[in-house]
Order: sequence, then structure tokens, then C-alpha cells
Amino acid sequence: MHPPTSSETGRDPWADDTVPPGPAGRAHPPAPRTGPDVDDDGPSARQGRPRRLRRSGDPGRRPDDEAVDDDVDEEGEFEPVEVRRSLALTAAGFAALLGIGLVLGAQTAGPGHRLPFAIIIFGVQLLFVLAWTMATRPPALLLVVLVSSVVAAGADTAAVRSDVAGLAPLGYLAAGGFLLGVLGQLVRRVDRVRVTDSLGTTLLIVVGVVAFATLIVLSRIPAGTQAITVCLTATGVALTVARLTDAVLPWPRLAPQVPRGAAGVVVGAMAGTLAGAVLGSYLVSFTPTSGAVIGLVTAATAVLADLAVGYAEAGRLMAGELPTMWVARHMQGPLGGFALAAPAAYAMCVIFL
Repeated sequence: MHPPTSSETGRDPWADDTVPPGPAGRAHPPAPRTGPDVDDDGPSARQGRPRRLRRSGDPGRRPDDEAVDDDVDEEGEFEPVEVRRSLALTAAGFAALLGIGLVLGAQTAGPGHRLPFAIIIFGVQLLFVLAWTMATRPPALLLVVLVSSVVAAGADTAAVRSDVAGLAPLGYLAAGGFLLGVLGQLVRRVDRVRVTDSLGTTLLIVVGVVAFATLIVLSRIPAGTQAITVCLTATGVALTVARLTDAVLPWPRLAPQVPRGAAGVVVGAMAGTLAGAVLGSYLVSFTPTSGAVIGLVTAATAVLADLAVGYAEAGRLMAGELPTMWVARHMQGPLGGFALAAPAAYAMCVIFL
């Protein structure tokens, strides 16, 4: 007799996580896995999934990511640039001196005696060329400086000696100077690659020096000298007050990378408007209303131009360009404001007077 054996003897016990063989003696294929991967050595199941976006729109960082840039905080926002009070006060003082010099120079202009005012304008044009070329660094810098200086001298001469006081000769000189500057950069093989980048810079510098010459043309028309006094006084007051406000209260910040505040822009434009209205109540051919309107236009134009220069400088720094001389950078804004206010003063004088 054989010893009694269990029916399970000789049969290998199945593991808990396996499936018994089918009727034909073949094992069923393993079922597809639906749960998370439990292999400790394998990658985590979250690794293949898209990362969530934070509120700022940047992908969420992992613990082992590289350190973030020093200029970016944990929320992915740029830290505000420090507002230097001394630089703001310096820019305010320069704007005030520039406005006083142009207004007093306009008082020396008279019929057949406009050469002193033209000399003052030419000096301001040279400051404009030097400041903007040093700040923007266009290709063939010396060529741009030379062409712009020649255009400035030609524009002043045309404004003084033309038979009819008009802007047509100045427009021709601006177009010719721009084409000459671009062609001069195309000739040089080194600067030919960057000629596209230099088009805007060359155009701004040439148009800026020609814009100052419109003040000479404005001094030759009736009530032009009084219009220059009202407009440039409003411009100087607006730029000075805006910079002084930035030194005291640069709030609210318009952009983290630009050390300017909205309070300075608004208060400066309002102060320039008030200055225009006050002068309009004392000068002949003006009223407080016309003085306020002309002052508002020129003051707002100058303040916005000054602000745009700050944004352009911040854009160059964010693009990786090295900062240039601080004197040129901080002279650039007030000079650009007066350059844009000059043709605005001519247009307001033609419209309202």
C-alpha cells in the first residue's frame, strides 16, 4: 500500500501575485499594470508627467534644480532696481539748467540778430549727439558723431539764413544725414553686420539734432519767442519736478527694471501745465487757457520721452549689454525730452497763435 498523500503534494504553490495556468497548460499573459510603479530603483511616476505651472506662468522647479538668478525671486519676478536719490537730483538739476539756458538764449534772438541763439542751440545739439552716441553705442560711432554734427550745423545755418521760415530745409537735411550715416556704415565690412540694429539709433540721433533747430525757425515767426518761453519753461519745470519727485517718492513703480515712479510723471506734467498757464496770463498773445494747453502738450511730451529713455536703457541692460558712462545715460533723458518738445512747441504755436 502506498502511503496516503495529499492531493496538493508535488504541486508548486503559486505566488500570490501570479495567475494559475489555463486549461491548456499555458500561463496567461500578465495583466497590464494600472497602479504606480513600485520599483524603488526606477524613476518616479511623476517624472513623466508635465509639471504644474505656477501663478506667474513659470514651470515649477524641483528640489535638485540649479539656483535661480540673483535678480529673480522665488515667485519668478524681477527684483526692483534701486532708485538712487543722488542721480535723480543730478538729472533734475541738469534739466533745470538746460531749460534756463534755452529760455534765456531765446530772449537774445531778434530780427537780423539770431546768431547767438543759433550758437546756443548748436552747443545743445553737440551735447545731445555725445550723450546719445555714448549711451546707445551705434556701429561706426565716430562716423555717426561726425555726420550728426555736420547735420546740426547745416540745420542751424538753414534755419537762420533761409528766406522763408519753414521746416522743409530741415527735413531735407535730416533725410540726407540719415542716408549718409547708413551708407557710411555699409561701406565698412565690420559694421555691415550690425547695420540693421543701427538704423533706429542713427535715425533718432539725426532727427534729434534737427528737432532742436526748429526752435530757431520758431523764433523767426510772430510770437515765436514768447511761445518758446512758455513751452520750454513748461518743459523744464516738468522734467525737473518729475526727477525731484522720483528722488523723494518713486511710487508706484512703473516697472521693476526702471527706477521711475508714476507719481513723478503725473506731478511733473501737472507742474509744467501750471507753469504754462501762469506765463500765459502775463505774456502778450497768450491767455491762461492757451498757455495751459501749450504747456500741457510740451510738458507731457517731454516727460514721456524722458521715461521712454529709461525703458530703453533697462532693455539694453536686460539684453546683456554693458552699461556706459553714467553721465551720458542720465543726460540722455532730459536732452531727449527737450528735443521732442521743440517740434511740439512749433506745432502748438502754428495751431493756436
